[in-house]
Amino acid sequence: MTDQLAIAIAQLNPSVGDIATNLGRLKDAWAEAKSAGADLVVASELFVAGYPPEDLVLKPVFIEACEAAVRGFAKEVADGPAVLLGTPWRQDGKLYNAAALLMGGEVAVLRFKHDLPNYGVFDEKRVFAAGPCPGPIAFKGVRLGVMVCEDMWSPDSAETLQESGAELLIVINGSPYELDKHEERLKLARIRVTESELPLLYVNQVGGQDELVFDGGSFALAADGALRIQAPEWRSAMVMTHWRREAQGWTVEPGLQAERGDTLASIYHAMVLGLADYVRKNNFPGIVLGLSGGIDSALTAAVAVDALGADRVHCVMMPSPYTSTESLEDAAACANLLSCELRSIDIGPAMKAYDALLKPSFAGKDADITEENIQSRIRGMTLMALSNKFGWMVVSTGNKSEMSAGYATLYGDMCGGFSVLKDVYKMTVFELSRFRNARRLNGMLGPSGEVMPQRVIDKPPSAELKPNQKDEDSLPLYKVLDDILECLIEHEMAVPDIVARGHDEATVRRIWRMLDRAEYKRRQAPPGVKLTRRAFGRDRRYPITNLFQDVPVANADSAKSPRAPAPQES
Repeated sequence: MTDQLAIAIAQLNPSVGDIATNLGRLKDAWAEAKSAGADLVVASELFVAGYPPEDLVLKPVFIEACEAAVRGFAKEVADGPAVLLGTPWRQDGKLYNAAALLMGGEVAVLRFKHDLPNYGVFDEKRVFAAGPCPGPIAFKGVRLGVMVCEDMWSPDSAETLQESGAELLIVINGSPYELDKHEERLKLARIRVTESELPLLYVNQVGGQDELVFDGGSFALAADGALRIQAPEWRSAMVMTHWRREAQGWTVEPGLQAERGDTLASIYHAMVLGLADYVRKNNFPGIVLGLSGGIDSALTAAVAVDALGADRVHCVMMPSPYTSTESLEDAAACANLLSCELRSIDIGPAMKAYDALLKPSFAGKDADITEENIQSRIRGMTLMALSNKFGWMVVSTGNKSEMSAGYATLYGDMCGGFSVLKDVYKMTVFELSRFRNARRLNGMLGPSGEVMPQRVIDKPPSAELKPNQKDEDSLPLYKVLDDILECLIEHEMAVPDIVARGHDEATVRRIWRMLDRAEYKRRQAPPGVKLTRRAFGRDRRYPITNLFQDVPVANADSAKSPRAPAPQES
């Protein structure tokens, strides 16, 4: 019976479907851990497949490839520390989300995820069978209680393991970032530790996968809940943890305590990593975006340069007759501060061409939002042409406030392959812009100091699609709009409850109607970094055809009246 264990955290960045590269990265971490004297190396949930693999695991050929690779990898690591990793695995005709212990050149032990999440972005019950509550794994005379991610979020698995004689808990995870998610994980881990009186090792992955970003932040808790190990966030790392048996049971020795960032730093890191991995994993040579001189495109450009480097970021100013001199100057200043390319393509000739093209059909009709949308779509078409010619991915620059209210143009400013600000409300855009001007985070590829002129932050937002246009002509003040939207989206609050916060009832109802009626646009929006608990996409699945109105029961008769006509598409 051993009295000491050296367990290495392999906090790595897998790519979905790239089995060989994923195991290659783990092999490198394993070699480093072997040199450091590790007994066991622990990787994250479904690491072999990449997480989340979604319906990719429904392809038998993919599962066969994963299982064969795991068996082959077990032979490769036979002469060093054992490996505990996550992989899809078939048994008795069922497919499981498994934790596999590789030891002695073979797959020695398997445990299957018991609690399959089926909410928000998770649909694991569609593709996996639920395993039984796990029993401990005997390893070098120690009974390891292995759980897979969601198994830690409810008491059943930990209780079963404790009652079955487990001596320490190990949780392998694919836990995506959300605001305050680290604190929630830590709180739940401490609850499981308190219930079981066992220490716990939590191993998470890092990196971007489509709209999800994984922040790492693996940790270890002693049996009293004390945080003994904190791995870094936002980057891959191999972290050694040292465990010893004492009279009262196993404990983990104090070790690395990586610094954690504040809220704005974590949001910014998530946006940078999400964009960087989306571009890298999809093999784009760079990105292109419309740099208008406004704050949204300025912040998007800063994130892109921090993620990819200035040489891979291509900015385009597309002035119209309504573009102010101030905007031209501010776009040029942003590009200069970021040291990235800025080209100018005047859309005036294209506007005239469309006017002539449509004049016969529009005869007798006054100019309206139609002509504004044509400008936006000319810009979208221009960016897509550059994308097609040079292979750059178009990054759209709209924020969550605009996407919520439908203040965006299909096939225009919504055009793109990825959206950095998709889950960022406008007031947070202002905060992040001030934050980045004041502070350059470690690991960023962009410059220190200002990345946009202060005037970009201070001036009233405008789409500049007609003379003297301001966003507030069509929308409430962003401070008001964002609070109402957060109440409606993140908290699903009723109108009276939102009004009780000090908002005008007519404004609340207007914003709710705008939110619902823009659902069809959001279905056609590009993917973007998920930051909140209710990002647009699988977190929030509302019907496009939706006639429900929040009308008090006492006024139910009024609900029978026809709804007001839908607003013009913009």
